[in-house]
Amino acid sequence: MAWAIVIFGAAVRPDGQASPSLGRRVGYGLAAARAAPRDLVFCSGGVGRFGPSEASVMAGLLTRDGIEPARIVLDEASCDTLQNVVAAAGFVRARDLEGAIVCTDGFHVPRARMLFAALGVATRAGPVSRGRGGAPFAAWLAMMAREAVAYPYDWAIVMRRRRELRALISVDATLDTMGTGRQSASESSSSA
Repeated sequence: MAWAIVIFGAAVRPDGQASPSLGRRVGYGLAAARAAPRDLVFCSGGVGRFGPSEASVMAGLLTRDGIEPARIVLDEASCDTLQNVVAAAGFVRARDLEGAIVCTDGFHVPRARMLFAALGVATRAGPVSRGRGGAPFAAWLAMMAREAVAYPYDWAIVMRRRRELRALISVDATLDTMGTGRQSASESSSSA
């Protein structure tokens, strides 16, 4: 059975290019997509401080590196990790997939996988670099500190809202099967 390769967003630079963190995450997703050529790639990330959306920047990098646009699905509405997971979980359910292959920075993987598990979606860690993954030490340390706070915070939110979020995933799945859900990268570029 197929899995969804889920790439989590990160900042886009003022010039519209991927930040180093977003570039690393796309690299992990690219490696996963090459290893599983039939799996769809779910790019999750809305417009942050600078446009375009994180998901559209990811799609551009993936297609540049040979991933077929028809395999790429854009979630341009999610603006944080919990929203990314809820959107991706809805997609996994709508397509009746096995689960999600989590492609993000190593420090972020445990929280993302915990949120998927709380929503009843199986996960596997994608190909992630060990240690800092090329991130500067100060940036890595800051993100580790952020995760130390964000993990219990998101856990508390998802536990409190678990029924609501699971119902939302089921509704998302119904909408997606009716053709009103997410766009593929090829649909997105043809409507632009």
